[in-house]
Amino acid sequence: MLVISDLRSEVDGKAILKGLSLTLNAGEVHAIMGPNGAGKSTLAYTLGGRPNYEPTGGSVDFLGQDLLEMAPHERAAAGLFLGFQYPVEIPGISNVQFLREALNSQRKARGEEPLSAADFLRLAREKAGLLGMDMDMLKRPVNVGFSGGEKKRAEMVQMGILDPKLAILDETDSGLDIDALKTVGAGINSIMRAPDKAVLLITHYQRLLDYVQPDFVHILADGRIVKSGGPELALALEREGYAEVIAA
Repeated sequence: MLVISDLRSEVDGKAILKGLSLTLNAGEVHAIMGPNGAGKSTLAYTLGGRPNYEPTGGSVDFLGQDLLEMAPHERAAAGLFLGFQYPVEIPGISNVQFLREALNSQRKARGEEPLSAADFLRLAREKAGLLGMDMDMLKRPVNVGFSGGEKKRAEMVQMGILDPKLAILDETDSGLDIDALKTVGAGINSIMRAPDKAVLLITHYQRLLDYVQPDFVHILADGRIVKSGGPELALALEREGYAEVIAA
């Protein structure tokens, strides 16, 4: 589904990714872990097409397409979803309005008919229910006045509505209490655990991986993947820390 080969990327002229290679197949969940400054968020933003995160070498194939040649909205329409560590607030636009426009824009780009208001509301209720959100929350402006946990739940509802092929989730567990973490983890599993989908989880800690168990864990350090393994690698990091595991 996603093949990253020798990817290099810079931010404001500074090299951050320095030859990163990674392959995600459909049906897999991969976790990226690493110390601060390793390049985890840069990887997410480069794949998502965020401005100022400039690829300078290598290639990224996403479902047979050259991802790096696509505009951000084209990547989204092709099935890529990027979850942010700090979801933004959009005053004056309700979640329902925002999500319906986003979904129908993607459907139009794929040559599909737009969803009617009634069909969209049914879909929104279903996906919000998975994350323990009621429709009153979705009628509020996007993330305005939301707690950290509510913002992450709303983002997972967005992911459920857009139904991507690949979800790149950048520190989705940041700012979540135990109950919210369980809910978000269950939401990720119900939305993205499927034979035709894949997930790239970027996290500092093992705790999210207790609820969304990865097939593979990779350690990112100084812009490269330096070690890969199964779920046991995350447990080793939790016990020993990055320096010890990387050195070993």
